[in-house]
Amino acid sequence: MSSAGSGGEPSGSSSAIVADTASGYHHLTIHGYSGTKGVPTGECVSSLPFTIGGHRWCIYYYPNGLSSEVAGYISLELILDEDVAEEVKARWDICLAGELEEANQLASMASASVDNFASRTGWWYRTFAKRGDLERSKHLRNDSFTIRCDIIVVHGCRAVAFVSVPPCDLRRHLGELLETEKGADVVFKVGGETVAAHRCVLAARSSVFSAELFGPMKEGNAAAGIVHIEDMDAEVFKALLHFVYTSLLPETLKKDEDVTYQHMLVAADRYGMERMKLICEEKLCEYIDVGSAAAILALADQHHCEGLKKACLNFLAAPATLRAVMATDGFQHLSRSCPSLMVELMAMSLRH
Repeated sequence: MSSAGSGGEPSGSSSAIVADTASGYHHLTIHGYSGTKGVPTGECVSSLPFTIGGHRWCIYYYPNGLSSEVAGYISLELILDEDVAEEVKARWDICLAGELEEANQLASMASASVDNFASRTGWWYRTFAKRGDLERSKHLRNDSFTIRCDIIVVHGCRAVAFVSVPPCDLRRHLGELLETEKGADVVFKVGGETVAAHRCVLAARSSVFSAELFGPMKEGNAAAGIVHIEDMDAEVFKALLHFVYTSLLPETLKKDEDVTYQHMLVAADRYGMERMKLICEEKLCEYIDVGSAAAILALADQHHCEGLKKACLNFLAAPATLRAVMATDGFQHLSRSCPSLMVELMAMSLRH
């Protein structure tokens, strides 16, 4: 029988204690920036509430600074917009939206200090951006700019499990299945190209595909494994299939991203892919400007995109913006294709 003093390799073990956190981000777009410059110093405009880490937050936007000392700056304040029994501990930061800025902010979040948020209180960014610098920057486009707020809520600490389970890689495997066409049993002809896929995957993800491939409304030669897709670009259909298999939009799109997102939204609506449709809605909200507002509003109305429609109407709320949009060719198309919207827009115009 061995004893504590006997030879041999000593036994050992390891464990760790880590912070239990939940993180997320929120994009806030300021439309009609020049109009907000009339808000007096020390007064703010609040964003709509949003939820991150199980708590409700909002952002206060001070166009002319939090106080007279910083009147030349834009100030921001992150508010815990709820009542809590104990203070919420969180790391946070805000930057102008952009690939480089957002990447730098994410990299610095791990070392950021933890702030305590009591009920209905917050922390501010007194000199977020100098107005003159913002107005000369690439971030201000069509009188609008977007900020990103990252929040990491620290819930406490916990012990790391002995077994580490990796993330599910089903998405990667299904993406490879589509790319390699292994076991494909249906071919789509679209825009002069052929695309192979798997009936069961399509049917499981889309009730429309299910009906076309297995139901009484089978498309043309579906039984023979060939389906013709009309009125859709081949690249858009490929993007639709990519989302069916992976729940992700393709990373690389055409240079006209706004137009591509419009086409993908139409495809998502056609095939009952509601999450893809909502992602396209969210993306298109970033492309609303004088030249595109009418076309995007018509699209939103025709495909029942309530969030996108509200974003367009919010953009058109400024009288000068509405007049500028009414002078575009897209507005003429809107008046012909969506006459019911004219009543709503006329009412907006009369209010001003």
